[in-house]
Amino acid sequence: MSAFDNFEIWWITGAQLLYGGDAVVSVDGHSKEMVDSLNGSGIIPVKIVYKGTANSSREVEAVMKAANNEDKCIGIITWMHTFSPAKMWIKGLQALQKPLLHFHTQYNDEIPWKEIDMDFMNLNQSAHGDIEFGHICTRMRVARKVVCGYWKNADVQEKIAVWARVSAGVADARQVRCLMFGMNMNNVAVTDGDRVEFEQRLGYHVDYCPVSTLMDYFKKVDDADVDALVEVYKKEYVIKIDESGEEVYWQKVWNAAKAEIALRRLLQDKGATAFTTNFDDLGDADINDPNFVGFDQIPGLASQRLMAEGIGFGAEGDWKTACLYRTLWFMQQGMTKGCSFLEDYTLNFAGDRSSCLQSHMLEVSPLIAVDKPKLEVHFLGIGIRKQQTARLVFTSKVGHGIKATVVDLGNRFRLISQEVECIEPKPMPKLPVASALWVPQPTFEIGAGAWILAGGTHHSAFSYDITEEYWEDFAEILGIEYVRINKETKTHEFKQMLRNNEVYYLLNKALK
Repeated sequence: MSAFDNFEIWWITGAQLLYGGDAVVSVDGHSKEMVDSLNGSGIIPVKIVYKGTANSSREVEAVMKAANNEDKCIGIITWMHTFSPAKMWIKGLQALQKPLLHFHTQYNDEIPWKEIDMDFMNLNQSAHGDIEFGHICTRMRVARKVVCGYWKNADVQEKIAVWARVSAGVADARQVRCLMFGMNMNNVAVTDGDRVEFEQRLGYHVDYCPVSTLMDYFKKVDDADVDALVEVYKKEYVIKIDESGEEVYWQKVWNAAKAEIALRRLLQDKGATAFTTNFDDLGDADINDPNFVGFDQIPGLASQRLMAEGIGFGAEGDWKTACLYRTLWFMQQGMTKGCSFLEDYTLNFAGDRSSCLQSHMLEVSPLIAVDKPKLEVHFLGIGIRKQQTARLVFTSKVGHGIKATVVDLGNRFRLISQEVECIEPKPMPKLPVASALWVPQPTFEIGAGAWILAGGTHHSAFSYDITEEYWEDFAEILGIEYVRINKETKTHEFKQMLRNNEVYYLLNKALK
């Protein structure tokens, strides 16, 4: 069962009674056939529910308000089969609080050249009606996605599917609770921001959770449960006992498993689907105390495994990336290539293959691993626990991907995405962490420079499966700024776009 099964999208067909009841019957029949076909395509992951024709202002307003009040409804698709005077949509659009997709299509594909008459023209007026509807949406400044094309075409259905996945992600975001175990790192700007405005604009709720609360859960974990989880590790990963020695290795793995169980249980009890950690805040207990009970290492292995299950994660208290990763994972359920939290770490200058090594101390999701991950234990000399630490070690798949981040610019949030090309790294036998090596698009010089000019973060939510269209729809629905960096980016044009955006948002705020 997919989480998408809990959602539905409502389809409303615009019409009017000018052409008589028989015309409305035909419109209704065509609409039902189209919705059934889209649901049977296997392309759109969320069920579309046909809600009938809207023939008056009162009917439009009623169905829009009903959509607002139905938790399962995550968005509205509108289509004007015949001419639907747009003034009758005003009150409904004013009331609508769900994402909107305007589908500009037509029941028939080709004009029946030899049989076409005025009755056919009056019934099949999508070219007329959709333009009328589009005008009122634009005049009312209604955010929406417009999809144009024949409804049976797979490429058109794919565009609807993207919007459906994003709408589901937005609905989930409004239910996300992110727990911060410790705060963000001192003096780090990009991981900080306005959490109140973040919830107002994007829906995510971020709470501080004392590490002591997590330690209470840790103390209550039964040894038998830990033993069982270690057996799972043995089946899922390549066991590599390294310089730590077998005794230290298995003790550290056992402790990491206990931390995972504690984290999982606390998140479930608190209704949280995202969390952050801070390597400088793992509890106050002294690890050298013979009666020590608590985390003896950063919970990196737990973070890796929880990310693979769709729990959002951000290192060093990065709650924005933790939330964004949760949405990324949620949107791409059923896709196969994977996603992860990643961090820009170190550069490799090699001409047109100049690249950036993505990694972290520990926390990279195994969903992007090219091979079966190795479970290793190595010394980690950073943070409050400078100890032998368990982690999954692997390199990422080769291929095209996209990274994304959200930054707080003070007067607005900006969503930034960038296309990257993941390439195969050379062997790194002395670097026992998970990693990815990528070339920013269109080139290292332009791509890396544009990311910096846009104010991008060193953390990102990365995916092999989705495209920038997903993030564009996401930003459109939420009403936040979106900036893309791709193979077409040119530095001087990018700078001008940023300047234009700054003027737009300053004026928009002033006008409000």
